[in-house]
Amino acid sequence: MQTQNPFLDEFSKLSQAAMGLAQAAGEEAKTAFRAQADRIAAEMDLVRRDEFDALKAELEALRDEVAALKAAKAESQA
Repeated sequence: MQTQNPFLDEFSKLSQAAMGLAQAAGEEAKTAFRAQADRIAAEMDLVRRDEFDALKAELEALRDEVAALKAAKAESQA
């Protein structure tokens, strides 16, 4: 036989409401933290990954060109 205890029923409802509130507060804190982190990153004027990769590839090409020029100069002086 199952009985309905109004105290336990209300306590259960209150617990569920508290868990929902805690979850919503956690999501709000996560959103606020992400917004703050994005703002700080924007203020730091960081380079984007694709720009970094493009400059890295350009630098590698220039190094290869310098090495080829040095080799050509060494051959012409020999």
